[in-house]
Amino acid sequence: MNQPARALSPVPSLANARSAMERIATQLGRAVQGKSSQLQLVVTSLVAGGHVLLEDVPGVGKTTLAEAMAKACGLSFARVQFTADLMPADVLGAQVFHAQTATFQFRPGPLFRQLVLADELNRAPPRTQSALLEAMAQGQVSLDGATHALPAPFTVVATQNPVDFSGTYPLPDSQLDRFMVRMSLGHPTPEVEAGLLVTRDGTPPLDAVETVSGPEELASLRSFAAALRLDASVADYVVRLATATRSHGDLERGASTRAVLALGAAARANALWDARDFATPGDVHAVLVPCWAHRILLRSAVQGVSARDEAAHLLEEIARKVPAPR
Repeated sequence: MNQPARALSPVPSLANARSAMERIATQLGRAVQGKSSQLQLVVTSLVAGGHVLLEDVPGVGKTTLAEAMAKACGLSFARVQFTADLMPADVLGAQVFHAQTATFQFRPGPLFRQLVLADELNRAPPRTQSALLEAMAQGQVSLDGATHALPAPFTVVATQNPVDFSGTYPLPDSQLDRFMVRMSLGHPTPEVEAGLLVTRDGTPPLDAVETVSGPEELASLRSFAAALRLDASVADYVVRLATATRSHGDLERGASTRAVLALGAAARANALWDARDFATPGDVHAVLVPCWAHRILLRSAVQGVSARDEAAHLLEEIARKVPAPR
């Protein structure tokens, strides 16, 4: 069970917002070492109100990261192992008949937590994936004519293995759009890995993570970030980037309007790392690839290059060609 939140800062203010984000990132770093840039991106997405898709090989800390996020932020947590026989009711919940009262009552599923780890999401059948992804988009679940609101703040961290797709159900491109960022942790450096061997004494890494925030503070951070200024020139720049993806000869489909909005939200949250009340083109660049690389569709694959790497390369190329406002 998570510890109660302690010593919460009186967000909002720029200094307090940055301090809160740094506190959360520091705690995540106690569980997942040597990944400061990735952890900063996770916190940015969390504050921007986005869901996270982690694509990585097993054993690099995906599950640990999700659990650390919940513990550091004082959020209720559930892990769902997605399998081929997982049904929507196993995630969402179901109406259960009570014989004593001769009535049906809703039994909430594991989705009714503030942070949900959808482990190996692509191993569940499309119907179950769709149930989860619709709930992510709407913040509520509708069953048998009744609507059930999900807890707030609500975040999904989903994982999938980029190598082993045998027997899986790849997420439709339209549903990948539900995730604000897609990212990977990757293996730690040899120095960090050697350090783990020396210092690890069998204590679970999550034991080192302290609860340094809470649901109310996270909700406040999200509202604060959403209200940061994004000048018309920067907004125009984001739209020109999107337009460039839509007309690029190597892309079947460019960035959607939802992608534009997600990039703007992530750029605003990224500005808080510098305690700025406005987002710059630099903030846009910082989150462009993780925000859009999974939302654009390549016309054809380049031999020897993964679709993920190729999408990232194209976005970086577009960012170099589209003039940024000064």
